[in-house]
Amino acid sequence: MFTSHKVGRDDSWEGTVVTKSRGMLDGANMYHFVEVRLADGEVRKVRISRRLWKSIEVDDRLVKRPGAGPVRE
Repeated sequence: MFTSHKVGRDDSWEGTVVTKSRGMLDGANMYHFVEVRLADGEVRKVRISRRLWKSIEVDDRLVKRPGAGPVRE
C-alpha cells in the first residue's frame, strides 16, 4: 500500500530532524524528505520543500502548524 509523505494542510507537529534524504521517485522530479522524531518518540518521514531541505541539518527543530508549511525553529 502507498503511504503519502506529503504534509497535510491541517497537520500539526513539532520534532527534531533525524535524517535527510532525496530521490527521484517518479523518474522526473526530485523530492526532498526528512525523518522527524516527534515528542512522543514516533519517527515520521515527511516531504518538504527544496529550500527548507537545503537550510536544515540533522538535530535541527522543525515545527508544523495547521494551515502553514513546516518551518525551522
